Amino acid sequence: MWEGTVEAVYIAVEASAPMQAVETVRAIPGQGLAGDRYSAGRGSWSRTAGPQREVTLVESEAIEALRREADIALELGDSRRNIVTRGVPLNHLVGREFLIGDVRLRGVKLCEPCAHLERLTAAGVRPALVHRGGLNAAIVSEGEVRVGDAVRQAE
Repeated sequence: MWEGTVEAVYIAVEASAPMQAVETVRAIPGQGLAGDRYSAGRGSWSRTAGPQREVTLVESEAIEALRREADIALELGDSRRNIVTRGVPLNHLVGREFLIGDVRLRGVKLCEPCAHLERLTAAGVRPALVHRGGLNAAIVSEGEVRVGDAVRQAE
C-alpha cells in the first residue's frame, strides 16, 4: 500500500491563462475545481466535456525527471495540471478510486501531454512526458483539497 501527498494545487481562470497556485480548492462532482477553467467551461478541451475534465494530477517526480532527462526545467504549475503529488503512482489509478484528504476521486484516463502543452511551455515536453503526463480524474465526493493532504487508495 502506498500513501503520498499533495505538493501543490493550481487553477487557471480560462484556457491558456497562467496557472495560479492556491492552498485550498473546492472539488465539486460533475463540475470540477471551483474557479478553474474547466469548471467554468472555458478550458481548451471544454467542448469534449465529461468526467475526465474535472481534475488533472501529475507526479512531482515526473517534473523532476523532465529536468534530469530532457534538460527541460518546468515549474510545477507549468505542467497545466491541477494537483501535483509526491509518492503517488498515478498511472496505476486509472479505473480506481482514491482519496485526497476526504475527497474521493476516480481515475478516468492518463493525461498524456499534447501539442497545446508544448506550445505553452517548451519544445520537447510532449515526447519527454509520454506515459507520465499525469491523470485525468472524476470527482466522486465534494470537499476541500489542500496542499499537504494525504493521497491514498480508497478502500
